[in-house]
Amino acid sequence: MAAMTSTERPFLNRRLAEFGTTIFAEMSALALSTGSINLGQGFPDTDGPEEVREAAVRALREGRGNQYPPGPGIPELRAAVAAHQQRRYGLSYDPAAEVLVTAGATEAIAAALLALVEPGDEVIAFEPYYDSYAACIAMAGGTRVPVTLRPDEGSFRLDLDELRAAVTDRTRLLLINTPHNPTGMVLTRAELTAIAELAVERDLLVVTDEVYEHLVFDDAEHVPLATFPGMRERTVTIGSSGKTFSFTGWKVGWITADGPLVAAVRTAKQYLTYVSSGPFQYAIAEALRLPDAYFDNFRADLRRKRDLLGDGLRAAGFEVYQPQGTYFITTDITPFGEKDAYAFCRALPERCGVVAIPNSVFYDDPDAGRRQVRFAFCKQRAVLEEAVKRLKTPAG
Repeated sequence: MAAMTSTERPFLNRRLAEFGTTIFAEMSALALSTGSINLGQGFPDTDGPEEVREAAVRALREGRGNQYPPGPGIPELRAAVAAHQQRRYGLSYDPAAEVLVTAGATEAIAAALLALVEPGDEVIAFEPYYDSYAACIAMAGGTRVPVTLRPDEGSFRLDLDELRAAVTDRTRLLLINTPHNPTGMVLTRAELTAIAELAVERDLLVVTDEVYEHLVFDDAEHVPLATFPGMRERTVTIGSSGKTFSFTGWKVGWITADGPLVAAVRTAKQYLTYVSSGPFQYAIAEALRLPDAYFDNFRADLRRKRDLLGDGLRAAGFEVYQPQGTYFITTDITPFGEKDAYAFCRALPERCGVVAIPNSVFYDDPDAGRRQVRFAFCKQRAVLEEAVKRLKTPAG
């Protein structure tokens, strides 16, 4: 018999009352129960480079990282992250004081917001947004202020006037995600310049989630916000190994920022996981030193998969918003006469044996994404081909 409690107060902290089971857990369970192809949750179905996996095995066997690693991360990985930022973007960071290793990017987001946001502070975030953003802002006691990305000529774009209008005297921080999940938008240099100028003008902190930095397609380019004038000292940049090297279960992420910002985030992070992923940190230190050919080939492979799934979705009747980055495609289900993405996604496994994610869960205003559905294309080509074949009858 369940124990009784004498209080009527709910067990769950009221700041988290609006959050339940994540949509990813719900839809992944639906995929398992129906035997459907899971194009919902964004994880690869193959492991990354063999030499990186072997580096982890070697670290395990040699006893490197099997006990608690240093709180900020092993020196080898912090040095590799700093070298990556310098080589790719010309950003110079001190590995000892300006790099912090985290349990994936999700912990980096949580630690940054818990450290930098106080109750009553406003945090501006683009919607649709990765679901942990809203929960982390809530846990920090902040108030989230959405700025909606809207479809424009086949893709999503930011309204800079809307962003500027959202800033108030209570705004503490901009939470930026580029390349953007779930829309696949990549901010342009002009847009980034305007964001940087706004942050400097209004003296705002910026947390920028750049985990898809190596997954940009066609003519898009990834430019870290920290490279713009006045931004290095106010920007916390988040990176991750999972999306770049296809070892999402290892949960190795990091932040780079000015020393005082890293110190603040480290204070919060040490009371979350403290440390994690010991042997895997050594492997990712080696992964970051892979030749440019690896990153080029990885990006080219994902571009081909994007085109395969995108063409299949168009042929099936979806309106497709072409992603410039990430490994997600957002579609509109209006051509099928459908009006509710959540109901559509709940029915899709029975209709054709494919699972997707309703974008409405990524909005404060669900109506803004009511007819949008996201598919992941980070799967084996044969899996995508079978999904395309099944999706020829999405309306049943």
